[in-house]
Amino acid sequence: MLSIRAFRRLWGVTYLCSMGDWLSMLALSGLVGKLTEGYQWQTFAFSGVVFTQLLPGVLFAPVGGVLADRFDRRKVMVTADLLRCALLLSIALVGSVQWLFAANFLVGCCAMLWIPAKESGVPNLLRRSDQVETANQLGLVMTYGISVVSGAGLYSLVSSIPGALNLKGAEFSIAIIAVMITGLLYLASAILVATRIPELSGRPAVSRQRRAKEPAERGGFARMFREGLRFAGSTPLTRGLVIGMAGAFAAGGAVVGAARPYAFSLLGGDTAFSMLFVAVFVGLAVGMATAPRLARRLTHSRLFGTAIVAAGLALVVVALAPHLWVALVAVALVGASAGVAFLTGLTIIGSQVEDAIRGRIVAVQQSLMKIVLAAATALAPTLITLVQVRTITVFGHQMIIDGSRPVLLGAGVLAAVVGVVAYRQMDDRRTEPILSDLLAAIRGRPRPSNGLLIAIEGATPADTNAQANRLAAALRAEDRPVLLAHDPELNDIQLNSVLATVPLISPRSHALVAAAVRADMVEQRIRPALDAGTLVVMERYLDTPTAHFSAQGSLDQAELEGLADWATGRLRPDITVLLDRAAPDPVTGPAGLDGVRYHWQVQRLLSEMAAADPERYVVVDAEGTDEEVAARVWAALTPILTQRRPRRPQPTPPPTPPLQSPPPDEAGPVLADTVLTDTARTDTALAGTGPGEPAEPSAGAAGSSGTAGPTGSSGTARVEGV
Repeated sequence: MLSIRAFRRLWGVTYLCSMGDWLSMLALSGLVGKLTEGYQWQTFAFSGVVFTQLLPGVLFAPVGGVLADRFDRRKVMVTADLLRCALLLSIALVGSVQWLFAANFLVGCCAMLWIPAKESGVPNLLRRSDQVETANQLGLVMTYGISVVSGAGLYSLVSSIPGALNLKGAEFSIAIIAVMITGLLYLASAILVATRIPELSGRPAVSRQRRAKEPAERGGFARMFREGLRFAGSTPLTRGLVIGMAGAFAAGGAVVGAARPYAFSLLGGDTAFSMLFVAVFVGLAVGMATAPRLARRLTHSRLFGTAIVAAGLALVVVALAPHLWVALVAVALVGASAGVAFLTGLTIIGSQVEDAIRGRIVAVQQSLMKIVLAAATALAPTLITLVQVRTITVFGHQMIIDGSRPVLLGAGVLAAVVGVVAYRQMDDRRTEPILSDLLAAIRGRPRPSNGLLIAIEGATPADTNAQANRLAAALRAEDRPVLLAHDPELNDIQLNSVLATVPLISPRSHALVAAAVRADMVEQRIRPALDAGTLVVMERYLDTPTAHFSAQGSLDQAELEGLADWATGRLRPDITVLLDRAAPDPVTGPAGLDGVRYHWQVQRLLSEMAAADPERYVVVDAEGTDEEVAARVWAALTPILTQRRPRRPQPTPPPTPPLQSPPPDEAGPVLADTVLTDTARTDTALAGTGPGEPAEPSAGAAGSSGTAGPTGSSGTARVEGV
């Protein structure tokens, strides 16, 4: 993810702004203490600062969502950062506690304009929609991890200067300096966004065309806000998301309000409270870290509701826990489930909500979080006081039964019920039982079967074809069920027949036809084979065609990847082998393009794809003979295949019969996406030649010309000679 330059820079901006948020909370609280006298003001300082920062979320988050969808998001972020900088500097210059709280409220308003613009713009910086989850992970780690430590550490460092240097009476000046540093952090963020991340201004092509063609459809602010609310309430996916988040935040607010009384009911006092606090955040971290692994097997729509139900049931255990250690384990489970649900909800918004409405959905989520959390946090202590305190003995341990336990029990039941409702709204796989999906997700299985999809990518068709054949033969030698599929752009009779009857000249039309043929192959051949437990070896599956079309300069890479996702139903390889080699001599490129330069461009794009998702890629040095390269490929894949060995399906073969090859006397390419089963063809594949190996395509064929490019440019680990 961090190899994507625009996202990496935005991640740095997130660090500056998040550190500014935490630092401002501490610095303004300290400044209130310096500007006022009296115990009451001192007590109100921190809570007053927090309240004036949270209150704008109720009022201005919807406005921020409309601005994010209506205007240039980069300009919205820059304006909000500049206003935050000016307001904080004014606090330091005015020196009035009344203006401090008023300006802090306005700073919170600016934050509510900045957050929807930033969150809704992140998916447009990524290469694929399946990267949204990782981007959200990194964002949460930065916001609630690295920046918290950095902000608190910087404040501690600044505030310790008077004591370290024995500067008596300098505490007020140091508090002013801390506030000014916070303002400068926002100024640095504005400069970086304005000058270094122009990609934030970009929108998907469809949205741009629609806005340019039909500007009147957007209407005013009120209409756009109503449309956002209507979309959130009428679409089953977003409706379930809103319902689930409302229940989860209500339960979370109840936990916050009942936490301290509950700790004392366990007879643990402040020590138990701190331990429970740590357990929640440890669970949150674990949940956010494991959510992507669970999502590989369980769809996000199912995972979201399931996680909320799990959090509710764990909260019920917390309410009934007779001992501190039971409570700690249950609280950690609550945190883990909440972490999974929170990250999954953000991923659904980023990957499944249209860009034109995404800012308003983010705003709804922000408003909902603050309103429900604030209401539940305020209501929980009131409910606790309605229950009379009693002491009972359970298994020899004394327990104090006060209002905290009924409140937590009710919150747990509420979360579980709401989670079920959200699950039923969002479930996209009603024909498959959730229990089997959940058990498979816990066991770490990526699919219902044990099938694996291995893609062989590289710019030279001869290399990918030879290595795909040799890998398939080597796998069959180990008694593995294998389906060998070749690039339909090179040798699929369907594509060639279409191109023969309808002359297509533009790369865009060629890409559409190729996507249609690939979609048919995935639907008819690859998915059934994977469901049956077969190991599929696919030559030039997605990356190489995308890189070739992009290198020609006429098509946008993001559009091509979106087309590929649509055609394949977002079916991504489990393992991608990238053959990395220098350009052969001679090297040719498409008509009108220099072959060597074209080759370097293709290889650079492939290297960037590998660097963006290193867990799924194995980069192999493709210099040398076919036998030497095959040995390197096998050495790289052996550890992975040992851990994920597919079972041979019993007792029936894959349900879809293989395609029939054309008659020997009929001209045309040989279909190479059939299963190689007979001995003669297997021997031929071992030798790297024969009917499974296509002829070198012509230079004019889009996506099929050119060769591999520079070696070692991506920084991804390479597998050298064995």
